[in-house]
Amino acid sequence: MVRIKPPGPEAVNEQLAQADALCLERGSNLTPLRRQVLELVIRQGRPVGAYELLDNLKTKGRGSSPPTVYRALEFLQQEGLVHRLPAQNTFMACSHPHHHHRGLIFTCSRCGQALELETPELFQMLEDYARPHGFDVSDDSLEISGICPFCKETEQDAH
Repeated sequence: MVRIKPPGPEAVNEQLAQADALCLERGSNLTPLRRQVLELVIRQGRPVGAYELLDNLKTKGRGSSPPTVYRALEFLQQEGLVHRLPAQNTFMACSHPHHHHRGLIFTCSRCGQALELETPELFQMLEDYARPHGFDVSDDSLEISGICPFCKETEQDAH
């Protein structure tokens, strides 16, 4: 079993090029700061918090404040380039940014790794259940925590 690793330089560059093209196509402005924040999120390969991103920006000589990072993350979320995981108040790169969708995100409560799946039928089912109760489902992602295969295997090996 292989543990999920952060993407290599080629994969990061490919995702950034895709983000550049999508923003150009949509007429939105992927500023240098927004692009740098997106790059940091992609490079992590796992959900990351705004303050961790802020610390990374500072080590790269880019002085920013929390509101600046949160505004960049809000833009990236609106463009479908990142998902916000409300349970942990973290963000992760979207694996399907070329179209708007809702992501089903599994997060490991031990190591923090995350996996995004695109499951429109699940969200449709949730909306169908909520509608008769007058409830509108508004989140663009659903986060489920558990234990990833790597941590599960590691735990079994320890016993």
